[in-house]
Amino acid sequence: MAGQYIDMKAGDGSGTFRGYLALPSAGSGPGLVLAQEIFGINKTMRDVADYYAEEGYVVLVPDIFWRQEPNVELGYSEADWQRAFGFFQGFDEARGMEDIQTAITTLRGRTEVNGKVGVLGFCLGGKLAYLAACRTDADVSVGYYGVGIDAALGEADKITKPLVLHIAELDKFCPPEARDKIVKTLQGRDHVTLYVYPGMDHAFARVGGEHYHKPSALMAHERSIGALKAAMGPHYDLSALWDKHCEYEFGTRNVDDTMSTMVAEPYVNHIPTMTGGVGYRALHRFYTNHFVNSNPPDTALTPISRTVGATQVVDEMLFSFTHTTEIPWMLPGVKPTGKKVEVPLLAVIKFRGDKLYHEHIYWDQASVLVQVGLLDAKLLPVAGVEQGRKLLDETLPSNGLMPEWTASTKG
Repeated sequence: MAGQYIDMKAGDGSGTFRGYLALPSAGSGPGLVLAQEIFGINKTMRDVADYYAEEGYVVLVPDIFWRQEPNVELGYSEADWQRAFGFFQGFDEARGMEDIQTAITTLRGRTEVNGKVGVLGFCLGGKLAYLAACRTDADVSVGYYGVGIDAALGEADKITKPLVLHIAELDKFCPPEARDKIVKTLQGRDHVTLYVYPGMDHAFARVGGEHYHKPSALMAHERSIGALKAAMGPHYDLSALWDKHCEYEFGTRNVDDTMSTMVAEPYVNHIPTMTGGVGYRALHRFYTNHFVNSNPPDTALTPISRTVGATQVVDEMLFSFTHTTEIPWMLPGVKPTGKKVEVPLLAVIKFRGDKLYHEHIYWDQASVLVQVGLLDAKLLPVAGVEQGRKLLDETLPSNGLMPEWTASTKG
């Protein structure tokens, strides 16, 4: 997804500055101003803009250092860090916030923006996101590891729209006393939500960075999208999108239709057997040769429960089939046994915008192996078809695998 640069006139009439604009595939959506780190509109910021455009937003990254030097674009070498800190130290915060408001106003005036406008920022931009909640007409603000928020807590009473702050517990640019002051002042306030990430340092969400921590970054992103969608959309029927994907997989068994429901570079991971594919080509190969047309004719999915979140669907189901054909993704290398199998299965389905991004699929492989006769349930604490039956009928006996259960006393 390739963005473009546009020009904006400064609100104080002092000149013109540019911003990187990224559009969603639909061509329109709510607006999102992306407040940069101290390295300018570099590849990292453009990639983040493209990422949020894929989520359905019209994203604008304003050049907030233009009053010092236009078009700053730095990397992360020691020399670049020194230059970046120079720009940070020379940054006029008041004028910078005027420029953030200009970017918000610019988005509101664009035909591609069909809703509200929010602000999302990292590092210096994290503080600007906080200040946006205090000083601008942004509809929602999200800040990652903002630097210097503790010095601006006197403005917190001006917050009237949703604000989410992601705080790194070990952020060297936000020492413990500053972090504690932020939490103490903002915790429990209307419109404000704080998340502290234990053991994380500054820039834990910057992909490829020294302190990047994928689990924390994923959690933060889920929370950010949840806040943005709640405040301004876009809203997609993720449940229906997932149902359509499953229809193509198990009903019509059409690989190209299945892939059409997914992002350009999706991935699937069947956790117990580590089968699937990463990227379009690998996943298309997997679906074509080892999945869509490899499931037995009587394959059935019985829904048990479904949870729909801001960006994902979690399905609990009973997966059943008769092992009349080889199933490479579940029983790789195992010839058909003719055995009937019923196993509880959990699917965690992540979306970007209205397209499926990934599938994490879980089941108990030991139970499958017991049911096809490759594992003796008498030798290990594992269960076969009983797992699925108890999932459907909780009154069936519990603790049958615990030898000591019959001898234990009442609680």
